[in-house]
Amino acid sequence: MKRLHLPLLILILSGIALGIFYHKAVNLGFPLLPAQQTDNWVVEARVSFEPTGGAVTARFFIPENPPGMALLEEHFISRGYGLTTTPTGPNREAVWTTRWPSGPQAVYYRATVYPLEQPRADQAPYPGPVAQPELEEPYRSAAEEVVQKVRERSADITSFATVLVRDMNHPADENMQLFVSATDSDREKVRTAIQLLAGARIPARMAHGIQLTDRGNDLQPETWLEVHNTRSWVAIDPDDGTVGYPDDFLVWWRGDTPPVRLDRARDAQVRFSVAHNYQNAVEVARQKADLLDSRMADFSLLELPVQTQNMYRVLLLVPLGAMIIVLLRNVVGLQTFGTFMPVLIALSFRETSLLGGIILFSLIVSLGLAIRFYLEKLKLLLVPRLASVVIVVILLMLALSILSHNLGIEHGLTVALFPMVILAMTIERMSIVWEEHGPADTLRQGIGSLAVAAVCYLVMINPYIDHLFFVFPELLLIVLALTLLLGRYTGYRLTELVRFRAFGGGER
Repeated sequence: MKRLHLPLLILILSGIALGIFYHKAVNLGFPLLPAQQTDNWVVEARVSFEPTGGAVTARFFIPENPPGMALLEEHFISRGYGLTTTPTGPNREAVWTTRWPSGPQAVYYRATVYPLEQPRADQAPYPGPVAQPELEEPYRSAAEEVVQKVRERSADITSFATVLVRDMNHPADENMQLFVSATDSDREKVRTAIQLLAGARIPARMAHGIQLTDRGNDLQPETWLEVHNTRSWVAIDPDDGTVGYPDDFLVWWRGDTPPVRLDRARDAQVRFSVAHNYQNAVEVARQKADLLDSRMADFSLLELPVQTQNMYRVLLLVPLGAMIIVLLRNVVGLQTFGTFMPVLIALSFRETSLLGGIILFSLIVSLGLAIRFYLEKLKLLLVPRLASVVIVVILLMLALSILSHNLGIEHGLTVALFPMVILAMTIERMSIVWEEHGPADTLRQGIGSLAVAAVCYLVMINPYIDHLFFVFPELLLIVLALTLLLGRYTGYRLTELVRFRAFGGGER
């Protein structure tokens, strides 16, 4: 069991991280790439009317869970009005009220909608067979004949409605011609289709919506037919019988009623406008999480203050740099001064640039090492000697900053971004290695430290990695799992294979 403890821990950590990552990326739509934008639409309805005296109530249907779309934001714009939103049958309506209106009035409803990649099914309970309409002759006999002919050429409710709509658009016999004419509008055709479908006991209703287009001023609502197939409502295009709404169609309200109802007002007019909008994909995912009542976004770094977010953008990359150091030391075999010194130096390189940072680091360490050898002759104790080295490092950094400023070398000013204590400890460690193992080992470990710091820097400045670890911090569990896995590695290092290749050749 002890032998399986670590593998099981690695699998659990990886499983938790991948599960959270999948939910946020696939279900909530958090972007995998930085600065990714999502297409959405800003839809606005302007409702204007003329008061006739007294308190005014304006009721206006607004979208609710439109098929294929998600409502991200809603804004109600009106001055001096009270506002409530209430469900009304299959619709939702906004109710504006005011007591003493004066002159022409206008209220606005604005929403941001987002096309869903996987449209949700309109799961609605089956209302049951509808009652047949009471028609007089010859309409009654004609309706029965139309229903009979359509039933012979259809297989289910959806195909029945499709065949019926196509026959209505191209009436071939006198029975259909009693109900439709070439001048009928879509609304009249849908009204007739609902009546004929009722003759077959099929529940149907009228739906209205707008086409989302870049030329989106003064849009007119389009009317569609919806039939219930005992499982869900299915949309039918009244022009050609096509099944399903287009991807860029927003269902606004349902029913054979106007979208506006007024009390003590007249001359209601509605103007629909649409604008194409691009929004940061992270913001869209956060809003989508709110719509889905997901608590995942509440525990995201995106909810922290901006200053704290910027701090964690850096801190989240430190574990990744630490894993890279483990890989390069335990598997590749590079030697470094200290365990975490290279990753801290790499963080400094983010501000100084790679080449300038290497030059400044080498210069500070070389000068500090020379002064450290001088302090050795003074026979100081350890703590005073370290304190002296820290003071000397700060003086060297100050001198380099002043000198570079006078010479017009702006990169020299960034030397203050190096961690001074780490520099002091590095100088102390290099002097000890120099005394115990000679300058060759010191130079080898120094070059190894800079090489590891450079690799960490190149990884940590990658905008894709920065974005992934900030938006998906659960990936740190993968980093932890890989670090634990590397902690069990006891095989040959790559540098050892190069060093001892002569022994392998001798055996052959």
